[in-house]
Amino acid sequence: MFGGFFDKLKGGLAKTRNSITERISEVLNLAIVIDDELYEELEEILITADIGVETSIYIIEKLKKNIKDNKINEPAQVIPCLKEVIIDILDNDENGEKILKLPKVILIIGVNGVGKTTSIGKIAFNLKNEKYKVLIAAADTFRAAAIEQLEVWCKRADVSLIKHQEGSDPAAVVFDAVQAAKARKVDVLLCDTAGRLHNKKNLMDELAKIGRVIKREYSEAVMETLLVIDATTGQNGVQQAKQFMETCPVDGIILTKLDGTAKGGVVISIKKQLNIPVKYIGIGEGINDLQVFNSKDFVEALF
Repeated sequence: MFGGFFDKLKGGLAKTRNSITERISEVLNLAIVIDDELYEELEEILITADIGVETSIYIIEKLKKNIKDNKINEPAQVIPCLKEVIIDILDNDENGEKILKLPKVILIIGVNGVGKTTSIGKIAFNLKNEKYKVLIAAADTFRAAAIEQLEVWCKRADVSLIKHQEGSDPAAVVFDAVQAAKARKVDVLLCDTAGRLHNKKNLMDELAKIGRVIKREYSEAVMETLLVIDATTGQNGVQQAKQFMETCPVDGIILTKLDGTAKGGVVISIKKQLNIPVKYIGIGEGINDLQVFNSKDFVEALF
């Protein structure tokens, strides 16, 4: 990854790094031997950094095994070993692969306030820069501001928007967007959706209906559903993801606001507990600040 973004990633993960890596370094600097007490301290650091209990225990178990297998007895050598364990958790996915199978429809789901509309704008901008032809569907007809916000982003990214009136049927918007995408030979159609988790039945019906429209009208397109989670919510984000997964299939996660939180460890937790890859991470307000997730870069920046 080019230097500029890696530096940004490092900057964006500063709070998380303070809550994980610096504390781990302190513990290891004071440690004389690698023993159970040391492992317990490391586990506690991981849990308090929002990696979650289950994932933290798993990491420490793997770490113990690696340290034993490699006959490591110097506390200073624990960090490289820990990095390997974390990369291993994050790495087993085919990131960025699906984008090449065109045409493609990406459904963006998530509760309100997590940065859904902003993420759509930024993804559109990224794809446009990579010379893909992009179209956006404003299928969150529930919130008037969502349509207006998308219009602003479409102007910034220089992408067309298909919209209806507030309160209209989201599936009808998607239907029109699909017809437009086919007529204009669009590569990627991005669909915004309403983010109402408290009314799960409605949301389920709505997403199912949208899915049916896409399958029926645009069977040649690859369909992908990405869930937007706000990193500042930490483990609550994992719970949110579980609820959405009961509603519809989720192919990947967009994790926003990583730069504003010490809970960046939730990336590891999401992958381990839900087995869904993190596809994009947001580390700033700028239009370039949503980037394709790279596990090695993430772990390097974290440490």
